Amino acid sequence: MKFDYIIVGAGAAGCVLANRLSEDPKNTVCLLEAGPADNSIFIKIPSGIIMLMRSVTRNWRYWTEPQKALNNRRVYIPRGKTLGGSSAVNAMCYTRGHSWDFDHWESLGNKGWGYKDILPLFKRSENYEPGANEFHGVGGPVNVADLQSPLDVSKAFVEAGIQAGYAATDDLNNDKPEGVSLFKVFQKNGERFGAARGYLHPVLDRPNLTVMTGASVNKVLFDGKRATGVEISQKKKTSVLEGAQIILSGGAINSPKLLKLSGVGPKAELAQHGIPLVHELPGVGENLQDHPDILVVKKSKRWDTIAITPKLIALDGPIALFNFFFRRKGLLTSNVAESGGFVKSRPEEPIPDIQLHMSSVRLDNHGLDLSFTFGYGYSGHACVLRPKSRGHVKLKDANPNSEPLIDPKLLEHPDDFDAMVRGVKLVRNIFAQKAFDSWRGDEIFPGKNVQTDEEIREFVRQKADNIYHPVGTCKMGHDDMAVVDDTLKVHGLENLRVVDASIMPTLIGANTTAATLAIAEKASDMILK
Repeated sequence: MKFDYIIVGAGAAGCVLANRLSEDPKNTVCLLEAGPADNSIFIKIPSGIIMLMRSVTRNWRYWTEPQKALNNRRVYIPRGKTLGGSSAVNAMCYTRGHSWDFDHWESLGNKGWGYKDILPLFKRSENYEPGANEFHGVGGPVNVADLQSPLDVSKAFVEAGIQAGYAATDDLNNDKPEGVSLFKVFQKNGERFGAARGYLHPVLDRPNLTVMTGASVNKVLFDGKRATGVEISQKKKTSVLEGAQIILSGGAINSPKLLKLSGVGPKAELAQHGIPLVHELPGVGENLQDHPDILVVKKSKRWDTIAITPKLIALDGPIALFNFFFRRKGLLTSNVAESGGFVKSRPEEPIPDIQLHMSSVRLDNHGLDLSFTFGYGYSGHACVLRPKSRGHVKLKDANPNSEPLIDPKLLEHPDDFDAMVRGVKLVRNIFAQKAFDSWRGDEIFPGKNVQTDEEIREFVRQKADNIYHPVGTCKMGHDDMAVVDDTLKVHGLENLRVVDASIMPTLIGANTTAATLAIAEKASDMILK
């Protein structure tokens, strides 16, 4: 089978590329996805994220290597494994990042990647329900909406943030986002609206577009330095697809893994696993960045937060089911993390350095332990927006089915750790405001015995985590550790590009889905030109 374009990975970027590259009926496009179709009811229902977090069929369920700064704990990294990728399993928060983030990319030598270049792509990708303005567009493939039925405790977080001195804002997606607000979400009529629904489903009937699910790519094939196709495994059979251009969109973990399995990467690491060297690129798999995250969790005196209780089973659950299936309202439309914002952890910060998410549930260890949610409560996240720690993704062996070795080195840079301590204090201060008086119960953790900076630091070592925004492992640039240039072509090779969050040279100060859509929109323009 021969195609003009083979796209490996049907996540946010892959869905955009499949749509845009197949608009011209002369182009034959093949989209490969290792996971199944996105037809689970838990994808459609926003609060289904609670089940998708532990799914074994639509989630790669990665774990890091032991994290040195976190008492050698392994950290869970959920990643979407279905059409739509992580946009099908995430919390749907629509945030873009600060204009500084993209201008910084351009300052590193990546021409055409400044905020003025990226803003039109954000606008092109969205149908912003509140309406078009300087920063937002309408008529785009993905729907961005207000929450249908935000919980009172989520509104209280915004009010408390204002009482704590932070700005109120109705848009966390202008050029300089700062303040607290309810999040805009990737939803329509109370249903999840991920990349597959927006970009892929409407064009599945194009005769020049082939979409294969359950298709794992073992390696990219080369003739010298020219990519010629891919070897795939599907239904226990191995076959070869030929492509004039190969585009990797597997994300910050799977794209560098596939490059290395294909013989592209650090020479010594490939030799260690007996993989023949096609092209030496020492930066493949390096520069891994993720947002470190910490939680302050409180008990609630009120019974209107999300909790697994007899009341949920007997009363709230049936009402929620009725409201969702007949009115597209109510509890099941919640993305759980309904409110938050971007704030400065200290006055001297030039731009916000902490992102807040408020989960209207007692949350610990990604919700994997459901027993922790048996009581009423709420949880405040603080994540460090532009961490200085850098990690890597390495191969365990030469077997494509083996999980890679993922080491983000969370909080190993002392500045990241200091910012996390400030984040704990910041969330505690918000929770202490008058707006929470009717909800505020005992603090579950850190707990009343954790007060000094050193006690908070030890708490961070015990509980800090990531918030699922890995980037950077195939970074864009022109230095010795860059993997792709500013047209996203892999350095030193022909007919091979990487288009996903792995190309970000530095992590943006926001959730990463919206920016990944914009990256793929820009890439599709460059490829078609």
